[in-house]
Amino acid sequence: MRLTNYTDYSLRVLIYLALKKPGELANITEIAEVYNISRNHLTKVIHELGKMGVLHTIRGRGGGIKLALPPEEINIGEIVRKTEDDFNIVECFNEGSAHCVISPVCGLKHVLNRALFAYLAVLDEYTLADIITSPFDYRTLLGMEE
Repeated sequence: MRLTNYTDYSLRVLIYLALKKPGELANITEIAEVYNISRNHLTKVIHELGKMGVLHTIRGRGGGIKLALPPEEINIGEIVRKTEDDFNIVECFNEGSAHCVISPVCGLKHVLNRALFAYLAVLDEYTLADIITSPFDYRTLLGMEE
């Protein structure tokens, strides 16, 4: 299974913000530059993460973005489910557009569905805090001041 860039960017934003000092704000330009990602894409990602209640955005002068929850409370599986638009890994997962002639009898759909659930179950085992096992190394790679 391949995650969309949208989900990838969402996870990267969360990682970056988790590395900030408590109460310290980031901004879209800073994150875009660190990851070499389009500001426009990040604006959409950050807006959606804010609507999910994962980010807190502060408008105006001196504003910025920060995590709305502690990293220990941000579940990776939940983020992936909410940011991915489509888990139809094969055509027959989408009942409305299944044109495969063997769909009525094919056992592959059930195997792939089980694999998808296992994939998501593994992601459910991890929080944002679990991913950031070496904060110093992350900060060094991202050029963040210590």
